Amino acid sequence: MSTRPPLVRSVPFWGLVAVSLATAGTGAYLLSDRLGSMATTLTAGTATTVDVYVGQSVAVSGAIVLGAGIVGLLLALGIAALSTLRPHAVAPAVEPSDSPHEASLDDDTEHDHGYEHGLGYTEAIVTAPADEDAPVPTR
Repeated sequence: MSTRPPLVRSVPFWGLVAVSLATAGTGAYLLSDRLGSMATTLTAGTATTVDVYVGQSVAVSGAIVLGAGIVGLLLALGIAALSTLRPHAVAPAVEPSDSPHEASLDDDTEHDHGYEHGLGYTEAIVTAPADEDAPVPTR
């Protein structure tokens, strides 16, 4: 079963974020530059028809490009939010090997202290020699 990498290491996600930021920055620059030059020439009374009519078209184009960049950033934010909902891959269970080089805890029953191999703590087992008159410790 193939697993997808986390979003932090996803190249398409970071590509979307980078292109969206560049698009939004370009759109903001076009919009603010053209509107600033139009405001300056119109208030000074030196505006030409090219400044007014072409400037409006470039400003609208800049606003559209800025909007596309913002939509891309919102899309990246939505993808990041949805990626937290996808299930994580389950790690495969490790099986004990039958290698003769590994010591088995099951072979040593004389010193068993309440641990079962692979299962963890179960309960304490008294390992002292049984004395008929000695009290057995309990919990």
